Amino acid sequence: MNSRTEYLFHSEFPVHMTFSQQDWLLLAQYWYPIALARDISEQPQTTMLLDMPLVIYKFNHEIIVAKDACPHRGVPLSLGTHDGQQGVVCRYHGLRFGEKGKCNRIPAHPNHKISDRFHLRTYPTIERYGLIWCCLLADEQDSPNIPDMPYWDQAEYQQLVCPWIDLKCFAGRQLEGFIDVAHFAWVHADTFGDPEHPEVADYTTKETHYGFSADYLSHVGRYPIGLDQFGQEGFQWLRHFEVHLPFTATLTIHFPNDYKQVIMNAASPMTARSTRLFAPICRNYDKDLPIEEAYGYNLKIFEEDRLIVETQKPEYLPLDLSMEAHFPADRSSSMYRKLLRKAGFSQILAA
Repeated sequence: MNSRTEYLFHSEFPVHMTFSQQDWLLLAQYWYPIALARDISEQPQTTMLLDMPLVIYKFNHEIIVAKDACPHRGVPLSLGTHDGQQGVVCRYHGLRFGEKGKCNRIPAHPNHKISDRFHLRTYPTIERYGLIWCCLLADEQDSPNIPDMPYWDQAEYQQLVCPWIDLKCFAGRQLEGFIDVAHFAWVHADTFGDPEHPEVADYTTKETHYGFSADYLSHVGRYPIGLDQFGQEGFQWLRHFEVHLPFTATLTIHFPNDYKQVIMNAASPMTARSTRLFAPICRNYDKDLPIEEAYGYNLKIFEEDRLIVETQKPEYLPLDLSMEAHFPADRSSSMYRKLLRKAGFSQILAA
């Protein structure tokens, strides 16, 4: 065991691991969304990423993400409260943490110099697409490698940040379901799928430096809203997927009359078998409709997926393609699994 690995083993790995050490070290180098920016305030709140309990709070407009454990006796800092001035106060002994997660008060010894050992273990964060992104093992010399979301910054597009959804499944299973074009007719018959047209046209995938892309064309584009403006005889609907390893993808849907909608599917792995799904959306049509309608429709789609992804066996994603049967419409999922294996991941079994 080298010094770096030994340091990680004693200081970085979560206490309760559901990933193998190999997979955790690989996964922890990527950036994931962990919260909606609009939900963060001075009051501490907790979440989890890759089995690591995290606390999030705001101090002087700075968002701080840290290990959710007071360095003194390990009580979750998320049980504490913000004192309204200088930071978050631990509920056990009153230690207070402010700028950059540094301890600025120990009530039992108000005149003693505060050792660095009392500062929180913080993680780099950045806000993009209305989400707070975090990386547990970021290289400080590298810029954040956040997946791109097309059209998000363009003025003619409306930006929607949907409420997150918790799923009892592995993030890889959820992401693979998002890019699966053959399930539309069967799983989403009550939203946008068409059970009368389950055929999947041939399509190809193209490897990129971050994952792969795929263009899927079909004559079927069933949407419950905007039918008057979208209904065009013979129109071919283009769905353009950009998949970013390990668990994020964007889908750009091309509607008639140059209308477009982009959905980001960012599956954040809380544990090996629990996922918090974030789905920002931007679109250049129906911008006058109530935002709650878009949120509700998006939630209905992901709820249709819930039964599938929470019951699949095995719970992990088999990267050995010989373990399951495949047909041509599975090109995206097959490419996804091949690239995960190429990146060095194991079967991503629970440890």
